[in-house]
Amino acid sequence: MKDQIVHLLGQRSYVPLTAENLRRHLRLPPERQREFVQTLRKLEQTGQIARIKGNRYVRPREADLIPGRIRMNRQGKGFLQPDDPGLKEIVIPESATGTAMHEDRVLVRRDVQPRGLRHDVAEPGTGAVVRVLERRRTQIVGTLQRSRQFLYVIPDDPRIPHDVYVSEPRDLGRPARVGDKVVVELREWLSRHTNPEGEIIEVLGAPDAEGVDMLSVLRQYDLPLHFPKSVLQEARGVGTTVHARDLAGRVDCRRHRVITIDPDDAKDFDDAICLERAGHDQWRLWVHIADVSHYVKPGTALDAEARKRGNSTYLVDRVIPMLPEALSNELCSLKPNVDRLTKCVEFLVSNDGRVLNTKFYPAVIHSQRRFTYQEVFGILQRRQAHPEGGSRRAATIGGAASGAASARGLADQALPVPPLRGGVVAARQPLPHDPIEQMLHHAHELAQRIRRRRFQAGSLDLDFPETKIRLDERGRISRIEKVENDVSHQLIEEFMLLANEAVAARLMAQRKPAVYRVHESPDPRRLQEYREEVLSHNVPCGNLSQPAEVQKLLARLNGLPIGQALKIGFLKSLMRARYAVEPLGHYGLAKKKYTHFTSPIRRYADLVVHRALFDGKAAPHSALKETAEHISVTERNSADAERDSKDVKLFAFLNAQLKSGRPERYPALVTDVRNFGFFVDVPGLAMSGLVPLSTVEDDFFTFDAARNLLVGRRTRRIIRLGDKVTVQVAKVDSFKKQVDFRLATGASRPSNAPHRPQRHAPTARPSRMNEHRAHSRRSR
Repeated sequence: MKDQIVHLLGQRSYVPLTAENLRRHLRLPPERQREFVQTLRKLEQTGQIARIKGNRYVRPREADLIPGRIRMNRQGKGFLQPDDPGLKEIVIPESATGTAMHEDRVLVRRDVQPRGLRHDVAEPGTGAVVRVLERRRTQIVGTLQRSRQFLYVIPDDPRIPHDVYVSEPRDLGRPARVGDKVVVELREWLSRHTNPEGEIIEVLGAPDAEGVDMLSVLRQYDLPLHFPKSVLQEARGVGTTVHARDLAGRVDCRRHRVITIDPDDAKDFDDAICLERAGHDQWRLWVHIADVSHYVKPGTALDAEARKRGNSTYLVDRVIPMLPEALSNELCSLKPNVDRLTKCVEFLVSNDGRVLNTKFYPAVIHSQRRFTYQEVFGILQRRQAHPEGGSRRAATIGGAASGAASARGLADQALPVPPLRGGVVAARQPLPHDPIEQMLHHAHELAQRIRRRRFQAGSLDLDFPETKIRLDERGRISRIEKVENDVSHQLIEEFMLLANEAVAARLMAQRKPAVYRVHESPDPRRLQEYREEVLSHNVPCGNLSQPAEVQKLLARLNGLPIGQALKIGFLKSLMRARYAVEPLGHYGLAKKKYTHFTSPIRRYADLVVHRALFDGKAAPHSALKETAEHISVTERNSADAERDSKDVKLFAFLNAQLKSGRPERYPALVTDVRNFGFFVDVPGLAMSGLVPLSTVEDDFFTFDAARNLLVGRRTRRIIRLGDKVTVQVAKVDSFKKQVDFRLATGASRPSNAPHRPQRHAPTARPSRMNEHRAHSRRSR
C-alpha cells in the first residue's frame, strides 16, 4: 500500500487529493481503512508525503516543502538537515521555528527568491517550519517555580526558550517544592505565541542535593540506568568464554604479539594491533576489532536495545554502555591472556606508509599485553634524543620534520604537516630487548609515516586541548587533567583510520548497502564569511573552497597569537559529522571513502558495518537509512549529555570557589570582542564564557568596531581577538548554563596587547601546536 500511495502522488497527472479521495482512487475496500490511515500517517511522519491546505496530500518537493530534522542553538535559530542528501542545510530564523524543538522532525517551506530569467541568483538557503512531524522529546527536566497565579518550570535546556506551565503535582510519592528539579511530560503545543503546558511526573529533589545533578542529566537526555531483563538474560546466555565451536572458519592469530592500548580507566577494549616486518621495506599490520556481531544477532533483544541506545555514553561519573557489561567489559573486550574473537583487517604496508594489500577475515587472538597510553608514551620517550622544547635541530622519522617552524615557513609549504607531539625518536638509540617494546617503536615510526601521508593528502589539523575531570568519592571535582594527543594516541589513531577507510573502500567496491561516516564540505557562504573575518585581522587568506588553501591558512594561524581564536571560528563554520547510507566522504579527514568499523562495543554503526562486510545477507536500504538517522541523533544526544554532565560538576566547582571568596586564576584566550565585553576560552576548565566590561573596575573601555578591539580610556590598554588573559569566575548562572568571568585581580595587561593601538596584526612568531585528534578513541 505504501508504494501504491507514493507512486500515485508521483504521477504527472496527479492533483492533490484528500485522504478519502485517495482511498477511493486506490479502490481500497472499507475493511482496509485503518491500514490506509496508518500508512498515510507514517508516510507523512517520515516526510515522504506532505499534507497541505485542505488536508490534501502531495509530494513535499512539489510544494517547496522539505522534510528533515531541526537542530536549535541557544539563540533560538534552527538548522534543518534535510532528509534528501542532495540538499544543503537550511537556516530557520528564530521567528520561523514555530513550535519546533531541538532534534524534532519537521516540515520546512523553503524560501524561494524570484529571479526571472537570471540563473545566477543563489537560493537564500532559509525557510520556515510549517509542521512538526515527530517530537524527539516528550519530557523535559527543569526547575519548578511559582508566580502569583500558577506554577511553571524553567527548562534546563537553554535551547527551549519558553517556560512550561504545569498544574499542581499530585501522587508523586514526594512533595514538589519551589526550586526543586522536576521531570515534566509535555502536552500538545500548537502555537509559539503561547507557552507550552505539561504535567510533573517525577520530583528529582533540590538541585544541590547529592546525586540530583547527574540524575537531572540522565532524565533530560533519556539515558537508561538499567537493561531490560530479556537483554540481560540473552547476555548471560552467551557465556563467559570462547568455545572451540566458535573458532570454525577463523584465522588463528593467537601466537601473534597482539596488544591493546587504551586509557587507564577503560574496560571495553575493542581494538588491538600487531606489527611484523614482511621484508626489507614492508610491514604486515593486523588491526583486530572485537567481533560483537558473533554474539549480537539481528532480531534479538540485545540487538534491539543496542540500536535503541545507538552508542555508549561517557558521563563524567559513569558510563551508560550500549551493551551489558557481560559483553562490553568481558566476553567482547579484548582483554589480555584470554582468547577473544575478532574481525581483522590485515595490511601489507610499505616502509613509507603506503597500503599495498588488504585482507578481511574473522580471527581469534590471545592478547599478550594491555597498555595504557601513558605507558606507551613512556616507552617511546626512552629513545628520544630531543624532547619537546629542546634542541633546535630536529630529528626526523621517515623524513617527517618535527621541529617548530615559523608561521611563514609553515604557510609557504604546499602540504603542511603538523609537528610531532611529545618529542621524536632518534634513530641512533638502540631498540629495547623486549620484543613487544620493539614492536611499539616500529609501530610508532610507521604510524608517523602514515600520518604524514594523510596530511599530505589534505587532512586538516584541527586539534584542541582536551581535559578530563576526576571526581572524589562524594562526586565533587578533585582535579582537572589536560589530555594530550601525543604520539601514543597517534599510533592507534592512524591504524584505526586506516582500517575504517579500507573497510569503506571494500564495501563500496562490492556495492553492499551499509552505513558510512560522512562529514560534508562546509557551506560556501559560511566559508566566505569566515574568510572575510580572517582578512579583517590582516591575516592572508586564499580561496577556502580549496582544501590546500585551508591547510595553508591553518598552518599560518599556528604561528600567530590570534591563530587559536581564529581556528575556533573555523571549527564553527564546519558541518557536523553524521551517519548516512550514501558514501559522501569525510571533509576533515580528506577521505572519499570512510566509515566506522573499529568500535562495535560502543557504537551501533560499527556493528552494522561488520554485518554488511562479513554477512551474506544485506539489510534493506530503507532500514539502513532509518538506522543511520537514528544513530546520528543518539550520538548528538550523548555528546550533549556528556557536555552537560561536565558542566553541572564545573558549575558546582566554580560556585564553591565564589562562596569561598578565593576564586582560582585561569589562563584564557580572547575569542570574540563586543561592545559589552569579550568572550574567552578557558582551556583549564574546557569551557567558554563572557567577561562583561562592567566587571572591569580600573578602567573604562570603548569598542572600536572598525578594528574589532576594546581600548581603555585611562590606560590605553587594548583587548583584541587572540589575546591571552588571566581570569577568575565572577558569576555562575545555572538556569542559562552560562559562566561569567572577570579579569583576575592584579593580572597584567593581555599578553599580546601593546600599550597603544596598532593598525596591523601582531608579527608572527614560532610556536608549537597541538595536532587535531581527528579520530579520538571514542570516534574511532
